[in-house]
Amino acid sequence: MSRLELTSPDGACASVSLHGGHILSWRPAGAEEQFYLSPRSEFTPGKAIRGGVPVCFPQFAERGPLPKHGFARTLAWELVSQEQGADDALAVLRLRDGEQTRRLWPHGFELELSVRVAGRSLDVELACENRGGEAFSFTAALHTYLRIADLDATSLEGLNGLRYFDSILQREATERMSLLLPGEKGVLDLDRIYFGVDRELVLAEEGRRLAITQQGFEDAVVWNPGPERCAKLADMPADGWRQMLCVEAAVVGHPVELPAGETWVGRQSLTLR
Repeated sequence: MSRLELTSPDGACASVSLHGGHILSWRPAGAEEQFYLSPRSEFTPGKAIRGGVPVCFPQFAERGPLPKHGFARTLAWELVSQEQGADDALAVLRLRDGEQTRRLWPHGFELELSVRVAGRSLDVELACENRGGEAFSFTAALHTYLRIADLDATSLEGLNGLRYFDSILQREATERMSLLLPGEKGVLDLDRIYFGVDRELVLAEEGRRLAITQQGFEDAVVWNPGPERCAKLADMPADGWRQMLCVEAAVVGHPVELPAGETWVGRQSLTLR
């Protein structure tokens, strides 16, 4: 499949597939790969890529009548621009409505995905323009798969006090811990939507602190399939759950209501410290 290679003057790099507008890889300057990409992922038209940063639009998960996570992650995007600046590299991709999307979702839209890499940071921006004659609503996410060296020694900081919905237990609760430990016994099957995330989150493991911020996206999804669910995923190795944690910038709790002619913008920024 067609892919773009972005390399900034300082050596930071990212790889982006035109299939799904999908970020496959990110290596900050002087650092190792930060994303998990399943070795069993199917790089096939019409199929979603497992890992990296899939774009979920116009529906998150199965919260609606559309295919799971919508259709943006399985369609071909077009390249708008690609350039290397004095201290960064940038690519802009676009997806517009067409016959295929209107069969599923009868709205005129244009998505624009901007990917900027520089130094130790990656900025991903998703913009949606309503190009139709009436308002529509949608949910969306940047389904970011972060590579993990040792899940049992990994924590996610910044969730304390946030209300969340546990998609496995089907109940709401409030996070009481300052650290979420995905590798703790009994917390291996993890699927939570945290609402009103207006703060920095930090993925911490030995020798690595990855700061995660977002704007426009009101929520954050934290997901790890655990051993039983992972074993049922044909495009994941049996132990793949030990090598990843999804920390997704999302808008789920309150769908975006976008009037005709208006544009919504959401961003996720990752910085390796």
